[in-house]
Amino acid sequence: MIDVAPPFKEFKKLRDGMIHAMDGGLWLHRHLWGGRRLAHLVSTDRALLLAYGRAVGLSEDRLQYKPLKDPRTGVRREAWHWDLGGPVLPAPTTRF
Repeated sequence: MIDVAPPFKEFKKLRDGMIHAMDGGLWLHRHLWGGRRLAHLVSTDRALLLAYGRAVGLSEDRLQYKPLKDPRTGVRREAWHWDLGGPVLPAPTTRF
């Protein structure tokens, strides 16, 4: 079996994850909602998010648009995210 790193990163600090997403990377942000383990996969790179979605079987119409404020500048930027849960919730990874 080949060990391939996931195309996203997780971070201990939300700010670090947000900066990664603002720079066009894929940021996986885990959270609990109603007692369920879920995650947002966030980026300013819509094409990269869509490629990830195709790879794991997500329908393009589930991609959500949500402008986010860049913590470095305070400027709101276009961003998108997938809501991930159940079978498409990735296994835990190392957080930076």
